[in-house]
Amino acid sequence: MVQKAKILLVDDRPENLLALEAILSALDQTLVRASSGEEALKALLTDDFAVILLDVQMPGMDGFETAAHIKRRERTRDIPIIFLTAINHGPHHTFRGYAAGAVDYISKPFDPWVLRAKVSVFVELYMKNCQLREQAALLRLQLEQGGGQSGSNGTKEAVGLLAELSARLAAVEEQADALSKQLDESSDAAAVATAAHLERKLTGLRRALDALEPGTGAGDAGKVPSQD
Repeated sequence: MVQKAKILLVDDRPENLLALEAILSALDQTLVRASSGEEALKALLTDDFAVILLDVQMPGMDGFETAAHIKRRERTRDIPIIFLTAINHGPHHTFRGYAAGAVDYISKPFDPWVLRAKVSVFVELYMKNCQLREQAALLRLQLEQGGGQSGSNGTKEAVGLLAELSARLAAVEEQADALSKQLDESSDAAAVATAAHLERKLTGLRRALDALEPGTGAGDAGKVPSQD
């Protein structure tokens, strides 16, 4: 059974959290509430999240400050953040959101269909990343076992798994490339930021996968370099 992704909803108004849950319930993922920046940071200490929907205007620690704390933590700095705001002070205010590390900045009232579609992209990416990491860990184990024992069958299985893993990643890269080509014709800052985030994640995964290829030293020694 595939584990559901967790989505963190941060807003100081209960009615806004309820509305977000109603919009995102169709994604069939785990929705986690936080009514303040402090509560959000506590949730991030113990759980992994696919994406964070973060209200800008909150008493005490606002969205910008919360995002700054999230980006300073190694554990959470790569989690995509979508800012939600009821006010619009123009390009400068929007730029501040992107400078704080957001991948998107949406003004209320927003189109529920658009928000759901944006969130679903990051959920899908998160799930694929989880699958690739699990398969990479399995492959590493098989390579190590194959090098320490007679290893012929284990090595063949590992090579086959490596090929399958590379093919799956290539499919994701192809989708991302198609998205980037579409965004080349768009000047939307949110879309550009989203594409850049996807590219960084996929580049990291491809580097980790390439390190497992025979001839890099991992296959000969039966060990794989550690990943970040």
